[in-house]
Amino acid sequence: MSKPIVAIVGRPNVGKSTLFNALAGENISIVKDTPGVTRDRIYADVTWLNTVFTLIDTGGIEPDSNDIILSQMREQAEIAINTADVIIFITDVKQGLVDSDAKVADMLRRSNKPVVLVVNKVDNFDKMMADVYEFYNLGIGDPMPISAASRLGIGDMLEEVAKYFPETDEEEVDDERPRIAIVGKPNVGKSSIINKLLGENRVIVSNIAGTTRDAVDTEIVRNDKEYIFIDTAGLRRKSRIKEELERYSIIRTVTAVERADVVVIVIDATEGVTEQDAKIAGIAHERGKGVIIAVNKWDAIEKNDKTIYEHTNKIKEVLSYMPYAEMLFISALTGQRMNKLFDMIDMVIENQTLRIATGVINEIMAEAVMLQQPPSDKGKRLKLYYMTQVAIKPPTFVIFVNDKELMHFSYTRYIENKIREAFGFRGTPLKFIIRERKDKE
Repeated sequence: MSKPIVAIVGRPNVGKSTLFNALAGENISIVKDTPGVTRDRIYADVTWLNTVFTLIDTGGIEPDSNDIILSQMREQAEIAINTADVIIFITDVKQGLVDSDAKVADMLRRSNKPVVLVVNKVDNFDKMMADVYEFYNLGIGDPMPISAASRLGIGDMLEEVAKYFPETDEEEVDDERPRIAIVGKPNVGKSSIINKLLGENRVIVSNIAGTTRDAVDTEIVRNDKEYIFIDTAGLRRKSRIKEELERYSIIRTVTAVERADVVVIVIDATEGVTEQDAKIAGIAHERGKGVIIAVNKWDAIEKNDKTIYEHTNKIKEVLSYMPYAEMLFISALTGQRMNKLFDMIDMVIENQTLRIATGVINEIMAEAVMLQQPPSDKGKRLKLYYMTQVAIKPPTFVIFVNDKELMHFSYTRYIENKIREAFGFRGTPLKFIIRERKDKE
């Protein structure tokens, strides 16, 4: 089940990023010291009461600007609006109602999406409500006063936002068909791969970057087994004008990855692995998805006996934080190795849903501890008491220890490697939760 998506929209300097940071707080999932994992603060998973939703920050919309940067930001904000389930339209009580607000309101009205109108910078509700009422003139609903900087009125605002979240789709919950997101930069051949698998030109393919406008679900049946493939608009290369511009195109990838069981990251063999590829891979890694790296256009590469080895090493070097990822060298044009993609998807899904008996997992842990003593600090040594698997997709393990502080990242990685030696878990990340338990317990 994918999370609801909420986009924060408004003209520049009304406090969108302040509100984003206030809501996201510590929920922004950044894997520290992990090269390549996305650090764009464009989206974050937010938990409010019992609801988790994905929040998207957008650049300020200047409806009539001919400035190339602002017009591109407007375009990216439109992507966010089209993708969102609910829109928070933020205005500024101190600047008052301006012409641009009315134009943004018109744009939102045309989207036919639920809009929660928010008036920011209301530091004193008693004194400033008369100024808030002015925003009724936008004709887009009741204005809600907040102060993002002072965290005032945010609970009421979220209550209003949550009213519009889609009901849980029972059909989607019951739908056991594997979902595979095909992601990557434009022109790496994502749509061509789906067309080749389908055997027909269902998805529009052209060499104009961004031809695929929205994520498209395609059902493919192979050996009487059904798969749902999610095609996405590619992430563009960083703009030469301004780095910030293209960060919004990440939105579609995030939403597609969110819905998928396995993510196929398509890399152009003729270009090699790039920083953008690492950013896309980082999204799948953070969200615990199964990962296959498909190196497309392999037919266009001049080869010798070292070519595959060199390409593999380069990819592993750039994506060093995901050594578990499976790799396949393909050509959507000639069909080379395309039939192996399904076998690899099946294997990764099997590993994503693999459960290990508690007795077996503890034997592996005991043997690992015997082979390499746990670390100690100031005379106190780490003790590992017990380990159990608590979830799948991704496989998640809880380790009970005497002191969480002593459980260094490198020792967790060592335990992970021992589990992988025994069970493989190819193509899927493993998640570890460290819990403290005192000796007397």
